[in-house]
Amino acid sequence: MSTQPRIVLVTGGSRGLGRNAALHLARGGDDVIVTYRHNEADAQSLCAEVAALGRTAVALRLDVGDAGAVPGFVAQVEDVLARRFGGARLYALVNNAGVGTYAPFAQTSPAQLDEMFAIHVKGPFLLTQALLPLIADGGRILNISSGLARFSMAGFSAYAMMKGALEVMTRYLAVELGARRIAVNTLAPGAIETDFGGGMVRDNAAVNQMIAGQTPLGRVGLPDDIGGAITMLLDERSGWINGQRIEASGGIHV
Repeated sequence: MSTQPRIVLVTGGSRGLGRNAALHLARGGDDVIVTYRHNEADAQSLCAEVAALGRTAVALRLDVGDAGAVPGFVAQVEDVLARRFGGARLYALVNNAGVGTYAPFAQTSPAQLDEMFAIHVKGPFLLTQALLPLIADGGRILNISSGLARFSMAGFSAYAMMKGALEVMTRYLAVELGARRIAVNTLAPGAIETDFGGGMVRDNAAVNQMIAGQTPLGRVGLPDDIGGAITMLLDERSGWINGQRIEASGGIHV
């Protein structure tokens, strides 16, 4: 296993699951580049936490849903790799940034559909495409999907459809990047106690209990459950896992 620090880019790394993943990675000896969309203060506080762990973190602004922002962002990443990391390449990209939407199929608006496509399909596709030259051979790409791409709950069709597309992208990337020994996988979290979706799972006791009652392990997920899973899938010892969808949901609806 390599003793050299690895650099992992985590989109949406200033809050929620992305933040937790960045901290897990730093505790394991990795350096991180994280993106944020609006809240620079949260992103900088994460960088301070990572620094306290003895690792380096850099926060860059990126709206994943804005395709026009990708070239400028990639130029920033190149600059950071040159100035802060001695010209090293990225070890891994974690496509984590996202937002949810709740609307019955019949009431889903074109604007909602466009937003979900831009953030969860077009954005990760174009960003990954543009970052490929900066990812080291033998590296990793991990796409964060959702348990809702496997099981269905009314009101999440637009969001879940896009996550399904992301999972297909994973398989194609695994095939096309095999010659570079880049392993590409999907991690699909179940319901997790974060501020995602307005904090419904975390803050609504009835929802929390309902989901826990449907989960064999008897509770909803915690951010550490996902941060740990991300770290495991990026570990060099997991390199033979490729083109797979791994669900971290406590076994809900198995």
